[in-house]
Amino acid sequence: MDKLADFFGIETDSSEEETSTVVRSLPPEIEEGNIEYKLKLLSPSPYRFEHLVTQMKWRLKEGLGEAIYEIGVEDCGHMTGLRQDEMEASLETLTKMAERLGASISLIRQVELDGRFAAEVLVRLESERQHNLDIRIAVLGNAAAGKSTLLGVLSQGELDNGQGKARLNLFRHVHEIQTGRTSSISQELVGFDGQGQLMNYSTLKSAAEICEYSSKLVTFIDLAGHQKYTKTTIFGLTTYEPLYAMLVISAKGGLAGTTKEHLGFALALEVPVFVVLSKTDVCTEDAIAETLALTESILKLPGCRKVPFPVVNKEDVIMAAANIIKDNVCPIFMTSSVTGHGLDLLILFLNLLPPMVSVKDREKLDQERPEFKIEEMYSLSDVGTVVGGTLQCGVIKPGDRLVVGPLGHGEFVPVTVASIRRFGTPSQSLRTGQSASLALSNAPKLRKGMVLVAADVQPSACLRFEADIEILYHAGAISKGFQSTVHIGNVCHTAVIESMDQECLSTNDSAHVTFRFLNRPECIRPHARFLFRESSTKGLGHVTEIHPLP
Repeated sequence: MDKLADFFGIETDSSEEETSTVVRSLPPEIEEGNIEYKLKLLSPSPYRFEHLVTQMKWRLKEGLGEAIYEIGVEDCGHMTGLRQDEMEASLETLTKMAERLGASISLIRQVELDGRFAAEVLVRLESERQHNLDIRIAVLGNAAAGKSTLLGVLSQGELDNGQGKARLNLFRHVHEIQTGRTSSISQELVGFDGQGQLMNYSTLKSAAEICEYSSKLVTFIDLAGHQKYTKTTIFGLTTYEPLYAMLVISAKGGLAGTTKEHLGFALALEVPVFVVLSKTDVCTEDAIAETLALTESILKLPGCRKVPFPVVNKEDVIMAAANIIKDNVCPIFMTSSVTGHGLDLLILFLNLLPPMVSVKDREKLDQERPEFKIEEMYSLSDVGTVVGGTLQCGVIKPGDRLVVGPLGHGEFVPVTVASIRRFGTPSQSLRTGQSASLALSNAPKLRKGMVLVAADVQPSACLRFEADIEILYHAGAISKGFQSTVHIGNVCHTAVIESMDQECLSTNDSAHVTFRFLNRPECIRPHARFLFRESSTKGLGHVTEIHPLP
């Protein structure tokens, strides 16, 4: 494993220079994926038009409801370009193709090439034609970096007054309002319609309306930045399984406090990261440049090996969104929640962020037996037991009979899904990767960390499991009998190391160990990645084998 210890309590020399560039030329077109090259679309015959519509349908399916069309580009990637009248006619044909499928188009950019033009166009299915594409983003960063304020501006559509007014709607407790620090996990929702317009509370009244009018949803998971709430932050990262992490760094304060540690958590869980430098309105150009240089040096460390990519214009946004996954690019945005500087580029980036899962993987997961992770529980007088969480695989519908557990002795008991609600709106189905609230009939006393699975799966719980681990940071030596809090998905439980293939472990050491949960059995999956911690000690591992209860 790479040296992730660089981010957990050990200061390292970050002066290493690394030369990496982002390739700006278009690669040759590939058959799979949601990107289509078209040199021109001029007055196609009826037969040709139907073929083009079928092709667009395939690209939309590959992109889970989104496709990118490069107009004026040959299949080899060469940007030949079109005359202005040819471009207008091609865009008109593209619009008709999209309308046939219940989709809409938005022009991302148009470039001029010696008097000729090439265009990049986003095609997106309208909300009523698809299950909303849902992108979950964890918001990380030190306390006072401006995380909640930034989310307040994005979700409310109003700039901050410089005193933290925008963040007030996100706080859940009185002490959070009084101190200005997030101590719990909160979620904020924004959406984008088929034309790429931002849908938030400035024009819509509720999350249900945002969901109704959006073709793409972005759920921000606002996590605590203070060191004393590290447990809450790790729980949010492992439980909600974000597709991306947005690391917010104050341009004024730099990489202070938990900033590097939060970056390390995201890297350990293999979550793609992009950086937002906030509060640029209260910094000089020299201070911003200094923070940017330090951020870039951290991203180039051996344990990170990211390609820093400062975003300064629209073309940079498009390149960043296209390469954040496949080329290890880490976009860096400079923003201000007071003046609004840089927010337009950040919003465009959110609109263009691709889903992490391919259509083939999505279809495969949809056909598996359902498994729903319970993250929250409620008891409503007129409804009964309600659980909130994320569907790992399969499809769940109202009326489905499932089993829930494990209970105290590892057993699972039958329940019935009475109803499903997503963002306050009733839903007739829940698909892989979507979050929702389920009302359950005949449910026993539940807790966080339980799972809902199909009754015919015969689920099993375990007290012991084997794992390969790496110590990210420990001040002394770890040996058999060491206890720590283990975070595996939605499971947060104290476990003890019963055996290990090394006599003792310190920072950067690796070993194969056997953990035992102390208080009760849990339901975990083989090959799951996890974090464990105890005071300043932090470690990373992945499950190699579980020992089911007899």
